[in-house]
Amino acid sequence: MAQALRLAERGWLTTMPNPRVGCVLVRDGDVIAQGWHYRAGEAHAEVHALRQAGEQARGATAYVTLEPCSHTGKTGPCCEALVAAGVARVVFAMEDPNPSVAGRGIEHLRQAGIAVSGPLLEDDARALNPGFLKRMERGLPWVRCKLAMSLDGRTAMADGRSKWVTSRKSREDVQQLRAASCAIISGIDTVLLDNAALTVRAADLRVDNAMDAAEKQPLRVVLDSRLRLTRDAEILRQATPIWLVHNGEPDNAQRLHDWPAHVQVIALPAADGRIDLLALLKALAQQQCNEVLVEAGATLAGSFLRRGLLDEVIVYMAPKLLGSSARPLFDLPLDTMSAALPLKIRDIRAVGEDWRITAVPDMEH
Repeated sequence: MAQALRLAERGWLTTMPNPRVGCVLVRDGDVIAQGWHYRAGEAHAEVHALRQAGEQARGATAYVTLEPCSHTGKTGPCCEALVAAGVARVVFAMEDPNPSVAGRGIEHLRQAGIAVSGPLLEDDARALNPGFLKRMERGLPWVRCKLAMSLDGRTAMADGRSKWVTSRKSREDVQQLRAASCAIISGIDTVLLDNAALTVRAADLRVDNAMDAAEKQPLRVVLDSRLRLTRDAEILRQATPIWLVHNGEPDNAQRLHDWPAHVQVIALPAADGRIDLLALLKALAQQQCNEVLVEAGATLAGSFLRRGLLDEVIVYMAPKLLGSSARPLFDLPLDTMSAALPLKIRDIRAVGEDWRITAVPDMEH
């Protein structure tokens, strides 16, 4: 199963909105075939492994990181493929929370006389697909917030300039975060100040499947309450989908039209003139967005954090000082130590000359 989990990781940047899945076929103690799901619409992990095994699959044991699917989507049900191949036993890492499957795949296998056991290494399997699981279980995507800061916790100069706080290595690393995301959310101030494109650049991905990973660009979501985005903005140059989200105020009426075809102007509920972030995330989940990346300034990042909408915070820390007049990491006006928001650090590692810190909200405090 550990080998199947490693195989599933190979689809990290390409499977969305489907889950990342790996499969290993074993017979008489030997691995005879293996496969992983590479891209939505293509064969699932079990099918790849069965094709590789051929007739050797009869009587084999299949180790699968997710319960074999039982429904027909763009491909046929994997549980039926396993039955047809004559597999004797299936070991699964976790049940599929998708209501279209949810135990039906396991039941189909058992009804066909196949021995089924599991879950096995369930925590590792869940870690592979945080966004898919959260979308299926809670109707929301997994939300990461990426930030770059100096050693003294500053993200930009007082006038908003932030190019470049961190090194090129860190910026290349961010490309993988973008490629793994179904959508990227940013605020209009960040888009205007940085003239950001918010795209995945294959040349900067530094992975073997860079071209495939960059082929399906994430949905770019710009929160622009008063529709201030200019028609010559860099983000509009690449004709991949953009949501331009505003607050539905009447003052925006004259700017609702004449946008490029790839721009969808969307009105969402607002409170005190600010867009409802929870409503936005629910809308993205309905668009099958599993993992969402927030790339924004202190105000929007702070809003997500204060509302408890961040699942993960990734901070790139550069060995430089920007000074006390520079902008903070989050707009988070707290007055007492008891009001501090605790985090759990999950990972710290060097990225070039910078450090990348991955943390999650500490729900126990």
